[in-house]
Amino acid sequence: MTRHCFPTLMPCLAAALLGAGLAPPAAAQAPVPPAKRAEAPPERSQVERRLQSVQTLIENSSAARKIEASGNAEAQAQRNKARQLRRHAEAAFQAGDLRSATGLLDDAARQLFEGVRLIAGEQDKTESLAAALATRLASARALLAAQKRISTEKPVGGGEDAARRIEGMLNEVRDHLAAQRYGEARPLLDQAYLMAKASIGAMRGGDTLVRSLNFASKEEEYHYEIDRNDTHRMLLQVLAQKQAGDAGASRAFVERAAELRREADTAGKRGDFANAIRLLEEATRELVRAIRAAGVFIPG
Repeated sequence: MTRHCFPTLMPCLAAALLGAGLAPPAAAQAPVPPAKRAEAPPERSQVERRLQSVQTLIENSSAARKIEASGNAEAQAQRNKARQLRRHAEAAFQAGDLRSATGLLDDAARQLFEGVRLIAGEQDKTESLAAALATRLASARALLAAQKRISTEKPVGGGEDAARRIEGMLNEVRDHLAAQRYGEARPLLDQAYLMAKASIGAMRGGDTLVRSLNFASKEEEYHYEIDRNDTHRMLLQVLAQKQAGDAGASRAFVERAAELRREADTAGKRGDFANAIRLLEEATRELVRAIRAAGVFIPG
């Protein structure tokens, strides 16, 4: 019987060749995946050079110097881990286990670079804090300029003394920022900023100055007095952290101020803004007394 193979020539040809005891051509055979080549072991001289380069990386590189200068405990710990891994790698090298030595050296390098990454993240935070404090310092200086102007226009007892003290504090803040002593700068800057704001509020607290503000309504004046009261409360909190002055005397004024503030809030909620304003002014005067008892004189 004649076999016709025209439609599928290659399978038929392969079958014919096999029947004749011959191997089919390569194109007719199913592809056979190549055997996976075994990875060549590292050369001893190569691992020896790697041991030296990782030693230099850990001890003498710019990355190592940055970690050492940073004082970052986590980064220092990463560097110590890298040192330990490098010692294990050298032990494996001496024992002839070149593969393990290579892997340990890779891990050692990764540990050191992780330490550098930690420093970079910390540096970003530091730069962000420095920028925020510089902005806050500029705002405090603007407030001080306003405080001096108001003090000149409407002299109030203690305004000039407060201005001199605030200016001295801001100059000290400037020096702290220049030396990157942000921990010392921040609380001092907060105190100076709030003192300037409270001093302005105190000088505007008199009848003449309040009327000159031309509030559109009693409700608007009420919100102004809330802000003034909040400023004095925040200043007192900053001072309390320093434990300045007579804490016992200050506490009595603070308690009375808190009671008056609660009464003012109640009056404000029911729309009795005239009474709420009166209560807020009394509350703020108690806070001024508390601030003075804490060792800081502000007008008011």
